[in-house]
Amino acid sequence: MSRGLNKVMLIGRLGRNPEMRYTPSGKPVTSFSIATNRTWVTSDGERREATEWFNVVAWQELAEICHQHLGKGFKVYIEGRLQTRSWESPDGNKHYRTEVVASEMIMLDRGPSGDEATEAHSDETDCG
Repeated sequence: MSRGLNKVMLIGRLGRNPEMRYTPSGKPVTSFSIATNRTWVTSDGERREATEWFNVVAWQELAEICHQHLGKGFKVYIEGRLQTRSWESPDGNKHYRTEVVASEMIMLDRGPSGDEATEAHSDETDCG
C-alpha cells in the first residue's frame, strides 16, 4: 500500500489568545486560530486581498509552550497535519470541524510589532 501525505505549513497571526484544557486522561491540549493573508491582482489590474482563518490544536509539551508563549496578534509558523472531527449535537445535527494538528511552532515575533523568533516541536506520539 502506498503512503499518503498530509502536511500543512502556515505563517500567520493569532486571532485570539490560546486556550488550554486537559483531556480526561490528563493530556494538555491548546487551541487557537491563526489568520493568513494573500494578495493578488485581478485581470483588470485591481489589487485584492483575502484573509483565511485556520483552527490550530497543539498537544502535550507543544500545547504548554503555545499556551505560555503565544498571544493574540503574535506571528507564528505552524507545521502539522489536517484533521477533521465530527460529532452530533443534542438536537441530532451532525457537525464537522477541520483543524491543523500542530507538530511544530516557530514564533516569528513577540507580538504584532516584535521581532524575536523561537522554535518548538511536538513529539506527537499520542494525540488524544
